[in-house]
Amino acid sequence: MTSISQLATFGRSAAIQGRVIYALLMREVLTRYGRHNIGFLWLFVEPMLFTTGVTILWSLFKANHGSSLPIVAFALTGYSSVLLWRNMPNRCIGAIEPNLALMYHRNVRPIDIFAARLLLEAGGATISFITLCLFYIYIGWLEPPADVLTVVEGWLLIAWFGASLAMFLGALGEKTELVERFWHPVSYLMFPLSGAAFMVDALPSAAQKYILYVPMVNGVELIRKGYFGDQVRVHYDLTYLLGCCIVLTLLALSQVTAISREITPE
Repeated sequence: MTSISQLATFGRSAAIQGRVIYALLMREVLTRYGRHNIGFLWLFVEPMLFTTGVTILWSLFKANHGSSLPIVAFALTGYSSVLLWRNMPNRCIGAIEPNLALMYHRNVRPIDIFAARLLLEAGGATISFITLCLFYIYIGWLEPPADVLTVVEGWLLIAWFGASLAMFLGALGEKTELVERFWHPVSYLMFPLSGAAFMVDALPSAAQKYILYVPMVNGVELIRKGYFGDQVRVHYDLTYLLGCCIVLTLLALSQVTAISREITPE
């Protein structure tokens, strides 16, 4: 009976937090995109425009990306993943201060604010990626993915990494503004190392081992394995990527717990 009552209590708590996160998510949509023009559709139209612009530029200039893959497919799988992991920290750093008034409600915690913003960013990037894939396949620019489940696996791992990194940096950002100042240049420096613009197999053998220490590279390689199948030779370390995600998640949760005790509602 005790275990049943505990499960019932946990279920009620989870339902309450689910409603809190949903309310915060809707508030974030209205605050960020408003009701004018196309409103919340900008959530995924914006990343679609960015990815499409990069794809067109690569196609026009016939950019060399170190493989024989079609430029459209290469750009889509690479740059969509960049938007996934890079935008989430941007939204979590500095997320608590404009929402301090909400902390008067006992059911609203910093992790709820982070979760709402992470769901919004991940959802926008995912809808953009799926929509562009379907559209490009329809007009003949792309072939369907060889293994959808492997693409989903790689996508979810990059999302997990981005979410844990975002919560960690978001929590640290409440302690010092240096986090925000350093993250923006670091994110731009990490972009060329993220695997979006190259295949690991195209690098010198000596460099391949070291570039896989960048967690995002493993996820992008996994996505491309699922999308292109036997057309490409990929390199990734799934154990390393999972380890990075787990460690970052634990660090993020510890920091979020720490700032939850220190925050004073306004």
